Amino acid sequence: MVSTVEQTGSRPAWGAVLSMALCVAMLIASEFMPVSLLTPMAEGLGASEGQTGQAISVSGLFAVLASLLITTAAGTLNRKWVLVALTAFMLLSLVLVAAAPNFTVLMIGRALLGICIGGFWTLATAVIMRLVPAEDVPKALALMYGGQAIAAAFAAPIGSYLGGFFGWRAVFWALTPIVAVNLVWHVVALPSLPARTKQDFRALFDLLKRPYFQRGLIACMLSWGSAFSMFTYLRPFLEQVTDMDVTTLSALLLVLGCAGFIGTWAAGGFIKGNAAPFLKLPALVMGGATVGLLLFGHSVIATGLFMAIWGAMNTMFSVIWMTWMSQNADDAPEAAGSLMVAAIQASILLGAVLGGLLLDGISIRATFIGSLVLAALAVVLIRDGRHMLKPKGA
Repeated sequence: MVSTVEQTGSRPAWGAVLSMALCVAMLIASEFMPVSLLTPMAEGLGASEGQTGQAISVSGLFAVLASLLITTAAGTLNRKWVLVALTAFMLLSLVLVAAAPNFTVLMIGRALLGICIGGFWTLATAVIMRLVPAEDVPKALALMYGGQAIAAAFAAPIGSYLGGFFGWRAVFWALTPIVAVNLVWHVVALPSLPARTKQDFRALFDLLKRPYFQRGLIACMLSWGSAFSMFTYLRPFLEQVTDMDVTTLSALLLVLGCAGFIGTWAAGGFIKGNAAPFLKLPALVMGGATVGLLLFGHSVIATGLFMAIWGAMNTMFSVIWMTWMSQNADDAPEAAGSLMVAAIQASILLGAVLGGLLLDGISIRATFIGSLVLAALAVVLIRDGRHMLKPKGA
């Protein structure tokens, strides 16, 4: 794996990694906060809940577009300042959403956030590879994705709680000083990261011509599609099958999020060297947890256990696949990042659509079974993962 530590004295830039971890936490919190504030946001803007829900999908749409265009649009710009600019976009997005006088301004703010999401995730792994030595990349990725675990555990419940007391706008305003601090931290902590080569769409097509990368990308999409066709509709399952009240439901969602810390810690500790043996773990473990929910979902205790297992693997998921990418597309990490982020965002959207169709057309159990079919396809494609590795000497 190619990795050059670009820091004075060639020391790892762990401060910069922590700055990126905070950025991840803010991105996840900003992206999914409307889930816990949907009803008051709709009332405040005079829109339906369905319309307001599009605030999430529009950020996903722009994230896909940005992930494919960002490395070409950024050209030869220093990657440090590209990340600073993307974080500034996130700050502007939060201000627009918090102050939105109408639904149109809200959607503009969310579109800006989508650009930040797609751009940041496209560059993130490539930047991490330049901040720490090659052997520390999995650990640095796990640290960065620790921000995801924090946001997943606390953002929604805290946002819902504060929104009930102070209003939904106050929740978004509360995020702005944290993002402002993060913006300054980026400026101080990130070393200069000049673009190594000018990226264009040919780099994307060249990667797509590589059979091992094609297989990995498809397997990654199947795995993510499986996860989010289930996760998007977890609440209806808990309400209809487990028959729990809102308080218990919120507690179990917090358990799921907190389990992510275990997954993040474990990923940084045991993913060493070749990532191939770990590629099928997300589909196997999260699929197994889904089977457990289908069989024992009537029990609150069993449901909590399987949700914890799912949550722990959810944070390991990203570390495993981004480690694979860093090892097998190290000659074109930004192009690989573009394709990976676009594939993941698209599979999340399509997985949610598939799950919704099964839910509306058949039942919530059919949604979970659909998730299992995608997971099984991923496992069959991955096998031992060796055919998804870059040939030696390539």
